[in-house]
Amino acid sequence: MPWIYLLLAGVFEIGFALGLKYSEGFSRPLPSVITVVMAGISLWLLTQALRTIPVGTGYAVWTGIGAIGVAIAGMLLFGDSTSWPRLLCIALIVSGVIGLKLVS
Repeated sequence: MPWIYLLLAGVFEIGFALGLKYSEGFSRPLPSVITVVMAGISLWLLTQALRTIPVGTGYAVWTGIGAIGVAIAGMLLFGDSTSWPRLLCIALIVSGVIGLKLVS
């Protein structure tokens, strides 16, 4: 169950980061509220996962899921670069997250 919490925390981390873009510096009320709620849920789920998962592993996986998700969302939603070096770096993050799961 802790790994499910961690995965969900990462998904809400993606929502939080994207919400920062849509809230336009917290100047738009609804996206701002959604962003804060996403951040709160993400942190709560992370704390639940860290009851069992070592903090270094949990935090690295959480930020990795967030980084991967936001990078992909940026490509799909905002036209961010899809160059091969960028995709290679994302693949390295994915392999690191998988590796941390396998050795934990």
